[in-house]
Amino acid sequence: MTNSEGSLGPGARVMAKHISISASKMRRVVDPIRYRSYEQVLMILEFMPYRACSPILQVISAAANASRASGLSKAEPFVSGAGVSGGRYYNRVRPRAQGRAYSVRKQTCHVALVVRQGQQQ
Repeated sequence: MTNSEGSLGPGARVMAKHISISASKMRRVVDPIRYRSYEQVLMILEFMPYRACSPILQVISAAANASRASGLSKAEPFVSGAGVSGGRYYNRVRPRAQGRAYSVRKQTCHVALVVRQGQQQ
């Protein structure tokens, strides 16, 4: 987690790596929360029926805590940036008939969120 200064002012950047869900399924959850306030994001994620909501809630909470702990103003935090990228594959083995084994590739992803204080633009 790093503090980043940009055109929108100070904020917190948080990454979660090697989450065992595919990047396309995670993007389905991340896209609607981009450029929304912290409270709106919590409400949206609470009512989405996807398994990817739980890790995103943890990342959002960590980013909000980091931005508050770094001494920023008490203004409402908002998600100013969010991105999902594909991670490495974990190889697993599925037993098949006659003693054979097929390999199964389990997908992972990385999530990066930037939370800033102040007004949305």
